[in-house]
Amino acid sequence: MSKKVVTMGELMLRLSTPEHKRFVQSESFDAVYGGAEANVAISLSNFGLDTYFVSKLPKNPIGESALNSLRKFGVKTDYISRGGDRLGIYFFENGTSIRPSKVVYDRANSSMATADPEDFDFDKIFKDATWFHFSGITPALGEKGRIIAQKAVEAAKRNGVKISLDLNYRKQLWDIEEFEKVMPGLLQDVDVCFGWLSSLEDTRGENRIADFASKEFSVKRFKDVFGKMIHKFNIKYVVTTMRENFSASHNALSAVIYNGKEIYKSNRYDFFIEDRVGGGDAFAAGLIYGLANGKDYKKSLEFAVASSALKHTISGDSNFVTVDEVMDVMNGNISGSVRR
Repeated sequence: MSKKVVTMGELMLRLSTPEHKRFVQSESFDAVYGGAEANVAISLSNFGLDTYFVSKLPKNPIGESALNSLRKFGVKTDYISRGGDRLGIYFFENGTSIRPSKVVYDRANSSMATADPEDFDFDKIFKDATWFHFSGITPALGEKGRIIAQKAVEAAKRNGVKISLDLNYRKQLWDIEEFEKVMPGLLQDVDVCFGWLSSLEDTRGENRIADFASKEFSVKRFKDVFGKMIHKFNIKYVVTTMRENFSASHNALSAVIYNGKEIYKSNRYDFFIEDRVGGGDAFAAGLIYGLANGKDYKKSLEFAVASSALKHTISGDSNFVTVDEVMDVMNGNISGSVRR
């Protein structure tokens, strides 16, 4: 029997400019559905896990279309509540070369942002589940989102479900001070934390969210910051990607994980980008897949990084790859030839 995994968050409509056009140039948009936790759910379903997505969608044809976008990839939608006024939207301008990508949100008063905790029976949702994944985006939606996230975490713990939390700071949704005030209440005793609270470093200002890759790799620095996270919140693993930005079209990626005793750094992948959105979600899904299937944290991290590298070659939010395709990359079977 496949392991039951639950993710929770907001599913949105993504409207993208075609062919790397600017917003001011475009006369049309390419439409797909996406959102951090939904992206994780689709990846895990593609990897063969029994995956459920928890959210709230409007009870109209757009909500139905969004629902079907999950179902066609095998994601279970049994626990999605219906109602509210609208589906959240985000507009995406895909950068290239020296021009970065841009995101504009239109998600105020969406169905998920206005959802009530009573919309979800979390004890039913987590019955027989083995893993729960969510991100800092849900509490960023407002007071109701924070209550929903808290109740979900409490129910997951009651039901003995392992929890992963991607801190996923979004400066367009809330400021860093509010983020670091709210998130500690959700971090206690989680099994995996993606990212870190930068207030634990001796830095200030917006650069507190800078990637570790922006500085020379230091085992001491990782052990210090991640060790504080583990000690303060009783977290089993703290993990982060390390991204090197050569341009909007060319990145390199590796990752680091810490279990309180040993720092492990993954292999590094250098690649050109079709679409960067969802790369972090593909990484999260890869790590969850490995750990949920009993793989050790080092092999799980390698799978996660290879999965994320592949996502950058795929347009849209989600990572439409199989376990075998990820394993090929991990094993060095990287080729531009056509497979016949």
